[in-house]
Amino acid sequence: MLDKPGDVTLTLTVNGKACQLTAPPFAPLADTLRERLHLTGTKIGCDAGDCGACTVLIDGEQTCACLVTTAQAEGRAITTIETGDPLVERLRAAFLAHGAAQCGICTPGMIMAATDLLNRSPQADRRAIEDGIGGVLCRCTGYVKIIEAIEAVARGSVAPAPEAAAGAAVGCRIARADGAPKVAGTDRFGADHAPADALWLRAVRSPHAHARFSLGDLDAVRAAHPGLVAILTAADIPGANSFGIFPTIKDQPVLAPSFVRYRGEAVLALVGTREAVEGLADSALPIAWEIQPALIGVEAGLAEGAPALHATIPDNVLTRGYLETGDVDEGHRQGAVTVEGRFRTGFVEHAYIEPEAGFAERIGDRIEVTACTQAAVMDQEEVARVVGVPLADVRIVPTACGGGFGGKLDVSIQPLIAVAAWLTRRPVRAIYSRTESMASTTKRHPSKIWARASADSRGRFTAYEMTGDFNTGAYASWGPTVANRVPVHATGPYKVPHVRNATRAVHTHEVPAGAFRGFGVPQAAIAGETLIDDLALALKLDRWAIRRINAIDHGDRTPTGQVLHASAGLPQCLDAVKADYDAMVAAAEAANARGGRFARGVGIACMWYGCGNTSMSNPSRMRITLDRAGKLTFLNGAVDIGQGSTTVLLQITADALGLPTTAFDFVIGDTDRTYDAGKTSASRQTFVSGNAARLAGLDLRARILALANAGPGATLRLDGARLTVADGDAGRIIALDQLDADAGGVVLAGEGLYDPPTTALDAKGQGIPYATYGFAAQVAEVTVDRELGTVKVTRIVAAHDVGRAINPTLTEGQIHGGIAQGLGLALMEEYLPGRTENLHDYLIPTAGDMPEITIKLIEDTEPEGPFGAKGVGEPALVATAPAILSAIRHATGVRMTEVPVLPHRLWAAMQEARGNA
Repeated sequence: MLDKPGDVTLTLTVNGKACQLTAPPFAPLADTLRERLHLTGTKIGCDAGDCGACTVLIDGEQTCACLVTTAQAEGRAITTIETGDPLVERLRAAFLAHGAAQCGICTPGMIMAATDLLNRSPQADRRAIEDGIGGVLCRCTGYVKIIEAIEAVARGSVAPAPEAAAGAAVGCRIARADGAPKVAGTDRFGADHAPADALWLRAVRSPHAHARFSLGDLDAVRAAHPGLVAILTAADIPGANSFGIFPTIKDQPVLAPSFVRYRGEAVLALVGTREAVEGLADSALPIAWEIQPALIGVEAGLAEGAPALHATIPDNVLTRGYLETGDVDEGHRQGAVTVEGRFRTGFVEHAYIEPEAGFAERIGDRIEVTACTQAAVMDQEEVARVVGVPLADVRIVPTACGGGFGGKLDVSIQPLIAVAAWLTRRPVRAIYSRTESMASTTKRHPSKIWARASADSRGRFTAYEMTGDFNTGAYASWGPTVANRVPVHATGPYKVPHVRNATRAVHTHEVPAGAFRGFGVPQAAIAGETLIDDLALALKLDRWAIRRINAIDHGDRTPTGQVLHASAGLPQCLDAVKADYDAMVAAAEAANARGGRFARGVGIACMWYGCGNTSMSNPSRMRITLDRAGKLTFLNGAVDIGQGSTTVLLQITADALGLPTTAFDFVIGDTDRTYDAGKTSASRQTFVSGNAARLAGLDLRARILALANAGPGATLRLDGARLTVADGDAGRIIALDQLDADAGGVVLAGEGLYDPPTTALDAKGQGIPYATYGFAAQVAEVTVDRELGTVKVTRIVAAHDVGRAINPTLTEGQIHGGIAQGLGLALMEEYLPGRTENLHDYLIPTAGDMPEITIKLIEDTEPEGPFGAKGVGEPALVATAPAILSAIRHATGVRMTEVPVLPHRLWAAMQEARGNA
């Protein structure tokens, strides 16, 4: 809370009530609502009016509360998500029923924007809705379910989501189990709560990509600034001043020791009152910089004589990935046609609407960190290392997570606030600004790919080879994972007898690149799918047909030598989109025959994605307890970042146990109370943790049936402390309050542990890297302005093999959101360090950018999966960008090999093509 001199007494009318408070008159209204009035449903995502998360109504009109001063709001009617307005209540119900809230960070702003719209235009149509919510960004949903929910309210047809009967949860479109607080604005994200006496922390970061530095008299600075409690340096780290994803690669310092390797690296941490840490300018700190030459781009990192970023890696190649099968040279000789190409992608920002936030508190000789994260146990391990305490003395309590997509797998604020709280013995909180979040956290790996493919005269692929360099930035992060996953996936989901793929993760003086929805596979798919279009063109084959000919199927062998015995649904996916593809191509060609400024095009692309970690153990363990009072608790260590794991795992658990989902309470992610479920990434939670949850449910069910001496077909009913077990005409009532209990009151418990059956890959990449794969085919339709080079995606048809859709509404929402991010990758998203570090200059899709989307769920069940299910989070994204590039080529004849396809790039390519015609 801001406590600057000059505070004034103001009266604000909020949700119909007069609130008198003391606040700085020029403080943003959003800050005053949150910190003074504790109305934290108004979220802050950018503090610049770019994201719309802070949208409230002022005198009935939607307004970004971060752009209005508190004094300006005096005497005006302010409405926030906490209102009891009946229209807001109907919108809450519709958002819940339609699955319109995923992570939930944008939901309050969306609902307030929709309230403004429907107050003005009660029967608004889709176009009006897109315009009405256009100022609020969502990174999760792709906006489709949001628009559907608002349309339902406009039509007066809001129906609640169905409730599943016992044993019938799987496959049911129940509402999110954690959805009610999201639509009410009461879900607690990292910035939404902290102890009242918490100090604030602000990191001081390097403005240079590569530099040495020295520090002057920090004690004098601290003495000269009342309220500044500590200025932490690398020397203050009580444990190891390093962290990293892999146990053997802890290469990134919490605070840089005397040199920095990328722009945005933390060098100091200011700890004190909010006024003190925010009021002390970086320029007032005694830091002397000695700027060094920086290696920018993989070419610089690999150049002969380039200085090593890390002494243990003299050539700047962090790791290499490799896969080889057959004889690639012979495969090319067998081909009637050979094509090749060079492709580039850049940094892509996760752009989750919630910046990193949380607080830490020392409790005796333990440290507790409450923050947004995707990986609670990994955070626990890193904090223990940095603070220098045993793992058991660290507790991580995940808050609601406002989007992650891989970007919240690496620790960010956690080590900083933990060290500060440990040393000061005071609670310490931190909230990254939007610029700080974008400058300092990981990105999608830029790639530089060369690939070559061959096919025989019938269109059957004979060989594929690629080399790919991935810019992993200054530190390792997930670079090894990307380098090792890409060679497995680079051919795409096709039968290719001769393959040779090689990758390198390369260090540069740039922001670390880490995990981002696909771990390098989207970049590789752009190359591979473009070459397939090249082969189709050279062989005069239809683009759908060449993919169908080569589609991997049941019983086929992948390039790693793995035989897919089940759940290989790509042929069904392709068949599902065939009629749409044919009709869209015919319509586009008819439109283009009429000529004119605008050209239409249709493209197609396919994908596959291995669910879980590549060729390594990645177990999950779940627990369910039943206490003497009849409280049934699902202790679930899987962090839900919006993808819906809390609900999906609950549905699986409920059906395995035989009780309805409404019977359960749940605890999510708290490392003191839940087992390690592994990280929320790699599309693994539904498959891996879902299996663990199923086994836990079966375990508890077996214990109950044994206690009741009942058979496997018995049904259960829980009424308080009475558990009824009915077995045909027989039955028994178990009085739970009469059973022996443990210290926590638990009388019965079930546990489940699952680790996917995989094997290590050998030197040539042969083995079983994943237990199952997701598959998809997507068709994209675009309109291209030939004069401006702009591209509008007008329709996407997406068929995804998900094994079994545990909750079809949530599955569709994941696909919608993945398509939106794939569209951004293809057409607009370009992170440039120092230039696009906000949501004004870095563009992500808005509601108005989204096309019509048709989803076809293919359920080729996975016998190894829980009730046949497998993951969909990352598969949703992979095919979209190459399908859009294919459509642009169909419209213009131009083969684009660099994304994003910004207007100036496409315009230049079209001009070049015309000049060469």
